[in-house]
Amino acid sequence: MSGGEARSAPRDTAAGPWRMGVETEAGRPDLREQNPWEQDRREQDRREQDRREQDRREQDRREQGAEAGRGSPWRLNTDPEAVRRDLSRLVLTLVELVRQLVERQAIRRMDQGDLSDEQVETLGLTLMRLEEAMTELCERFDVSPADLNLDLGPLGTLLPTDAP
Repeated sequence: MSGGEARSAPRDTAAGPWRMGVETEAGRPDLREQNPWEQDRREQDRREQDRREQDRREQDRREQGAEAGRGSPWRLNTDPEAVRRDLSRLVLTLVELVRQLVERQAIRRMDQGDLSDEQVETLGLTLMRLEEAMTELCERFDVSPADLNLDLGPLGTLLPTDAP
């Protein structure tokens, strides 16, 4: 190659002094001679593009799974009325569980003789009022007391079915 031919070949002079002016046969700069930071940036861009593609595929899989799961018992019902009813049922169930635990503990303490007659009377009255309040709350939220006893599958029911 003579000097005139070398000058007529396209050069990438805007890339900076690190390019060394090395060109491939196609007239494009040789990527091996690029700035290392530019190589890092391109590698990061490629990784970011791969990550976005993977996220898109994962989202597509989730959407397909959600479509396949419509009507399944694991699907979340976002109807506001159903959410209100289910939340009130859950809260009432927890309150009833605590009420029954307190009642059993009170009976246990009475049987052991740890309480005075006045304390037994006060405790009995309080427990009766609490039970009446629970009945009133169940009526207010249109929940039967039987609805509060959640089925825990192989563990049985949450609340004991036998009276203390």
